[in-house]
Formats: sequence, C-alpha cells, structure tokens
Amino acid sequence: MSARETGASAMNEARETHKAVGKTFWLASRLLPKEIRDDVHLLYFVLRTLDDAVDDAWPNADEVVGGVEAWARGAEPTTREALILADLSSRHPLDPTVVGDFCAGMRHDQSDAVIATEDDLDEYCYRVAGTVGVLMTSLLGAADPEAARGPAIALGQAMQRTNILRDIDEDLENGRVYIATETVDAFGSLMPGERAALLRDQIARADELYDRGIAGIHHLQSGGRAIAAAAAMYRQILRQIEREGLGAQAGRAVVPLPRKVSAAVGVQRTVRHRRWSRRSARPIGA
Repeated sequence: MSARETGASAMNEARETHKAVGKTFWLASRLLPKEIRDDVHLLYFVLRTLDDAVDDAWPNADEVVGGVEAWARGAEPTTREALILADLSSRHPLDPTVVGDFCAGMRHDQSDAVIATEDDLDEYCYRVAGTVGVLMTSLLGAADPEAARGPAIALGQAMQRTNILRDIDEDLENGRVYIATETVDAFGSLMPGERAALLRDQIARADELYDRGIAGIHHLQSGGRAIAAAAAMYRQILRQIEREGLGAQAGRAVVPLPRKVSAAVGVQRTVRHRRWSRRSARPIGA
C-alpha cells in the first residue's frame, strides 16, 4: 500500500482516536481550517500511537518506534506510522530531524532514565511535546518558520509540564517521576499535602512557557485561533490544580467542560483584533 493509500485508510481511525483520547485538542481542532484538519488528525494519530506503544509496553513497541526512526533517518517507509508521515510530508515541509527528536523522547520513556535537572526536564519536554509544536507549525504554515519555532517549542513544553503536574500521583503509582530530581530535593517531597511550594514553582515555570508560546502564535499562517484555544484550555489544568489546594489531596486535576469552553471563548475575544489566522474556521461546537 502506498503512503497516500495508507493515510487515506487510516483517516477514520485517526479522527476517532483524536476525538476519544485527545479531548481538549479535538475540541480546539474544530477551529482549524477544514482543509488542514484531517492532516492534523493524522499527525496526532501517529504520535499518539508511538506514545501508547511505549507507555503501554506493547510487544511490538520497538518495531513501531523503530519504523518511524528509520524513516526520519532517510529510509523508505515500511510501517503504517512511517507511511502516514511520508504522506503528510508530500503536502507539508515536515522536518525528519524533529520526528527523530520525538522518537528520542519515546526511547527515554522506555529506558526509565532519571530527569536530574530542570534543563534535563526542558529537553525531555522538547522531545515529547515541543517537537509536536514544530511539526504542527509545518502543517499550519508560518511566514517565518525560524521565528515561529521557538514559541512553538515553548508552547509544547508548557503543555507537557502541565501533563506532568496533573499526573504526579498516577506516575508515582507506576514508579515514574518526571519532576527533576534537583527540584524534588530542593522542595522536599512530592507527596499530597507536602508539595504546595513545589507546585507553585513548577506552575510558574509552565506559565512562563505558555506566555512565550502564545506570544508567537501570530507567526502562523493558519489555525492560530485553534492553537490559542488549545493553549487556553490546557492552561486551565494549572488553575484547577491551584483551586484544589496545590496537591493537598491525591488525584488528577480535571477541568470541567464548561470551564474549558469558557477559556477557549475568552481567548478568542482577546485575540480578535490580531491576524492569527488567514483562513476561515468553524466555531467551537459547529
């Protein structure tokens, strides 16, 4: 099967996976221009497949990740995920090096390597999420790709740091720690009721990255409203952690849907005067 045929055959599964698993990003994707939306679903599907293969320890995880790694190094695509990326690359300037960096993040998770410093954490967040921001920029277009790259990475890093803070207890149960060792040592504990100061520090770092990322959305040639909405909705997880007492109790912070929608609508009002998208898009809920 050709790359184009593989992409077409995977489209329904890609849409359903995005809708079922990436609820916040699916909601924001409703603001994407129609002509680019399916390609975003396909990209999400590939990256999510690699992430699930590693996180859930699929028996063929090495094959799934390895097929994409080989394509990123210049080999002909042989796996479904690599074929989909090849198809996307026929329409968009995807950087294979960035795809390889994402795979390096997957290998980090397989190795259970320790994140020692905040710089190490920034690098990890670049690999597993900042890369996604860069690849999304390739799909959405940017008049100055180099100027758009830094903010795209920052926004991805902000979202990954948000994931880490949301999932502290779940990760601890699974024997995983994604907070830098130096930070845990400085603040003393990750345990519920003992981590308020640590969370304040980490939330401030994430908020700074959100600010940097959002400030660069204007570089995008399309889809800016969708990216702004995704950032606003995802950032609400940080506010929910604060509302719930900064880790006073164990558990995952969950933002109610009305609050997500309110955040997405609110950010549209604040950016209406800016030219963040050059193409028409459907409103949320359409």
